[in-house]
Amino acid sequence: MIILLLAVHILVAVALVGVVLLQKSEGGALGMGGGGMSGFMTGRSTANLLTRVTAILAAAFMTTSVLLVVAHNRERAPRSILDQGGPAAPAPPAAPVAPPAPQPQAPAQPSQPSAPLAR
Repeated sequence: MIILLLAVHILVAVALVGVVLLQKSEGGALGMGGGGMSGFMTGRSTANLLTRVTAILAAAFMTTSVLLVVAHNRERAPRSILDQGGPAAPAPPAAPVAPPAPQPQAPAQPSQPSAPLAR
């Protein structure tokens, strides 16, 4: 689903860039004249059409952006403790094990004194 949504998002972004570039510049910013394509698209109806298409594509772009974030976070969201159920039941206690019988220890043999070191 995310791949399909991402493909739609990219198509909407490319279409939005194209529609914005088709619109006539009205500001004349930075001294660049906007009269290069003055005869291509003229009239008020064309401007209204491009404005509406731009608004629709912008809304679609924002919608797909939000849907992509929601879809991505839904896959990675940690589960709630309430969704996981109650705590696991404790294992039944094992039968008590009798302690091993004490083993008689052999008496310790007296240690032999070590010979003094000769120099």
